[in-house]
Amino acid sequence: MNEAIDICVMLGGPSPEREVSLRSGAAVAGALREIGHRVTEVDPADGTFQLPPNVDVVFLALHGTYGEDGSVQSELDALGMPYTGCSAAVSRLAFDKVLTKRACAGRGLALANDFVIEEEGAGLPLGLTLPLVLKPATQGSSIGLEFVDDVAAWPSGLAKAMTHGGPVLVEEKIVGREVTVGIVGGELLPVVEIRPKRGAYDYTNKYTTGATEYICPAEFDEATTARIQDAAVQALAAVGGGSYVRVDFIVRDSGEPVLLEINTLPGMTETSLLPKAARAAGMSFVELCQRLVNLALEPAGQVAQPEPV
Repeated sequence: MNEAIDICVMLGGPSPEREVSLRSGAAVAGALREIGHRVTEVDPADGTFQLPPNVDVVFLALHGTYGEDGSVQSELDALGMPYTGCSAAVSRLAFDKVLTKRACAGRGLALANDFVIEEEGAGLPLGLTLPLVLKPATQGSSIGLEFVDDVAAWPSGLAKAMTHGGPVLVEEKIVGREVTVGIVGGELLPVVEIRPKRGAYDYTNKYTTGATEYICPAEFDEATTARIQDAAVQALAAVGGGSYVRVDFIVRDSGEPVLLEINTLPGMTETSLLPKAARAAGMSFVELCQRLVNLALEPAGQVAQPEPV
């Protein structure tokens, strides 16, 4: 039994992912109270907050802008307050899909061919092969995800993606099986495969009950599983390491994992992907929440980083 401490769960926030963050935070707060911690919930709805007195650690259950882009981390650093998740610098880098890809390119990771568009009304990028996937570079949870299958669909697809703020990352669509790998305190969790029952794994399929099937552990052979997990380790190292992350890939038929993105504050409802993977590894949701608190309280630079598979 861990000693009871004062924990502030920060949830909600000002991003488009506010509702999901409220659910993550409520689940975490309930789990931490269940094991005896004194928990206060704080919602920085306008991008500002005031911590209650005597807080020992902040559990960040924020998603999207402000929560995952290094902003709140920088503010907590200035207060000398420990918090869950990655550092401000790692969060800032990993939240930007373009910067993440550029950092990972140096590690030899497989990446989709891409082009970055910063202006509305830009033409179809030369050198890319349809179909294309359009992603706002600094949004999460599939916010603003658009698919362009033919030339005629390009103007409207770009316009929709741009409504969430530029720049927009345009990638050739990779065909394969979508998976995610959690890493907690240097421990690689089982691979989760994501199978939407209809269409792509967009915001709707991600948060609609029953719209997506999840297989954990994913049904790959041992060599392919090791290849996917090793790619996750390399991706985390490329952005500077951290106490816990979730790394998303598309796995080609050849077994090659192609990086999609790195999530530095993945969802924490009891049905979210990181808790699913932890449960498959024998770690309950309550145990996972406690583990993340313990990692936040470890001395800087002492959190174990995973070794290549």
